[in-house]
Amino acid sequence: MDNPTPVSPTPPITHQPQPATSGHGSGDRKESGPWRQLLATFGILASAALIAVLLISFVFRSYEVSGPSMQNTLHDRDKLIIWKLPRTWARITGHPYIPKRGDIVVFTESGLSEFYQTDTKQLIKRVIGLPGDRVTIKNDRYVIYNQQHPDGFDPDITLPYFNHGKNLPKTTGNVDVTLGSDQVFVSGDNRGNSLDSRNFGPINANQIIGQLIIRVVPISDAKSF
Repeated sequence: MDNPTPVSPTPPITHQPQPATSGHGSGDRKESGPWRQLLATFGILASAALIAVLLISFVFRSYEVSGPSMQNTLHDRDKLIIWKLPRTWARITGHPYIPKRGDIVVFTESGLSEFYQTDTKQLIKRVIGLPGDRVTIKNDRYVIYNQQHPDGFDPDITLPYFNHGKNLPKTTGNVDVTLGSDQVFVSGDNRGNSLDSRNFGPINANQIIGQLIIRVVPISDAKSF
């Protein structure tokens, strides 16, 4: 009787699952990375530029003084920051932007070809008269009449910008004007060398660009207003 030769059992075959692929090689994934980074960088730069434009248009802006009309408060080539948000908000709400008496504002004035080579110019001056005020010059001083001061007052003395009158300048001119509901009267601090409302009259509220808040240069004279 033949004895059968023992046969080793065949080891079981196992099937390892293969990873599923999307049909794109790894090289395609590597190529898409730089494009995503480029688009992201472009998006960041575009957003930053848009934010900068919005800030300059509606919130604040830098200016440089040109000329001596605001000496000795401001000097030629001083670098300033102008706050525009109150004017922006006033326009959104449909109301005129009226600054406070004594504020220094930047505004656009037209019809200046007689004085400058251009017809339109941005000027910086101090607000002396507010809507409803009667502004006069008597004995080389501003005298303002309104409901609160029927006998008149001198803002150069009552407000602190000239140290309550201790550094009072001589104010020349022939002025007697009553301001409308959206008008202000502006004047340079260097009264003997300033083109202001004594020359071109009151300005309208919609001509105002913003209010001076900080002088940043020269750094030694940096100051908030």
